[in-house]
Order: sequence, then structure tokens, then C-alpha cells
Amino acid sequence: HFMEQYAEASAQRLARLASRPVEWFGLPTTFFSVQRSHAWVLVRRIAHTAHHRGQLTTYHRLLGHVLYSTYGPTADTGGLPANGGVVVYRYSSGEAMLTGVEGAPPIAGAGQATLTERPLASG
Repeated sequence: HFMEQYAEASAQRLARLASRPVEWFGLPTTFFSVQRSHAWVLVRRIAHTAHHRGQLTTYHRLLGHVLYSTYGPTADTGGLPANGGVVVYRYSSGEAMLTGVEGAPPIAGAGQATLTERPLASG
């Protein structure tokens, strides 16, 4: 029931944002006690949520769970795009997620490919 309610609320938020004229995103609003543009607030909320998703991803990895994509390729879906990493979502749509009738697509992992563009520390 939670996921159904969450999907409904998300659809309402999307419809409300889609109905706004482009100029609205540049207009000021109060974010806590500071004046910011609506666009700034929207990006801030997305970035803050991404921060928490990163924390949860780390916890899942520490527990040995395999993860589907959230925002892009992951270590479980092929790693870096330069190494053939792809986006693999658990469900093809919100409806498929709510009904659960769709099987999960396979995710192959990164194999021997490097999972980061950062040089590994020697030591």
C-alpha cells in the first residue's frame, strides 16, 4: 500500500511541476529562511535524496546485496560506461513495480573491469 500511495503522490508532484511555466522555476521562494529560486530548491531536494541513496547503496553493498541502477550504471550492471556499463532498472515502469508481475532482468556485474575512474591507491 505504501508504494501505491508513493507512486500516486509522485505522479501528482510531476503533474504539478509540468503545469508550471518555465519562468516559474526562476522565481524566488523561501527555502527555510533563505530566498532561493524554485529551480535551486528542486535541484537541492534531488541532490539531498541522492546523498541518502548513496548511503543506502553503501549499506546494501556491505551486506553483499546486488543492486540495480538508480541514476546510471553501477558495479552490478557493468561498471563504467566506458567499459560497457549500462543502466538496468529492476522494473520497466511504475505500473510493473506496483503489480510485481514482471520478472527481474538479469544483471551481470562488472567482471574484471575497473569500477572507478579514480586511480587505485597503492599500498
